[in-house]
Amino acid sequence: MIILNLMANILLNVLIAFLVGSVLFGLQRKIMARIQMRPGPPIIQHLLHTLKFFIKESSFPKTAAMPFYIAITAMLCVIWVSAVIVGPVTEGSLLLIFAIYALHKIVEHNAGSSSGSPYGKLSCVRAVFSAAAEVPLFAVLIIIYFATGTMNLAQIVGFQAANGPLIYSIPLAAAMFFVLLLSKAPYSPFAITKGKDIISGYETEHFGLLRGYLMISESIAWYMLLWVFLTVFIGGLSPLWYLVGMVVLSTIVAFINATTPILNPNHSIMMQVSFALIGIVGSLVLLFI
Repeated sequence: MIILNLMANILLNVLIAFLVGSVLFGLQRKIMARIQMRPGPPIIQHLLHTLKFFIKESSFPKTAAMPFYIAITAMLCVIWVSAVIVGPVTEGSLLLIFAIYALHKIVEHNAGSSSGSPYGKLSCVRAVFSAAAEVPLFAVLIIIYFATGTMNLAQIVGFQAANGPLIYSIPLAAAMFFVLLLSKAPYSPFAITKGKDIISGYETEHFGLLRGYLMISESIAWYMLLWVFLTVFIGGLSPLWYLVGMVVLSTIVAFINATTPILNPNHSIMMQVSFALIGIVGSLVLLFI
């Protein structure tokens, strides 16, 4: 009975993550369009596109590395379903969330190289570059540990219930994590792995069912990154306030994306590394002085 309840809880949270993440992506596109004086697509457009790909014909390029080319899409879904289990379901270790994100970067790199497409290969090279910038942003974990004495999500929530949200005591660490959030948003100035100059990046040669799995993983990933930000820096919230917080963060991201160009890889990496250095040094100064 306990196992059945756990499985039901996992399925419910994964479904919520997919639906909410998809709608938030649609909300971003709508807000960006309005800022740029366009009507924009319906808010549920990303969700409709995801479902549409599951009834489209799948095609496979001759240059694809089989069966890795197919398996990579399922692996991305499994990675972020694991994040849902570690996060909302069990409130486990923040360190495991970092490990899952690092694994995602590895799989993202291999997704580009597995297709044999020059666009995918260039995207996988950029994935390595972006990892060099994004991983230092995850140094925020060290700052959180210094501030709370734990890496357990449930204990971090308990610490904030007693001492107030961490966003007030370590705001630079929150800003670092927000930059990481921004880098994973579509049309972000830091979205170099899927820049328009390389079509859709590592997703360019994935069609039909495979593209559907990729879009599911993107939606769940976006939901999880927002969930981690709100949980770690604001504390345990009710489902309604989680939703409100995610909408607010997605709106801010959409405004930034609508008003800034996509940076070239060199500028993107330099800016993110600079944010990381400023955030790490500044947060440590605030904690120990």
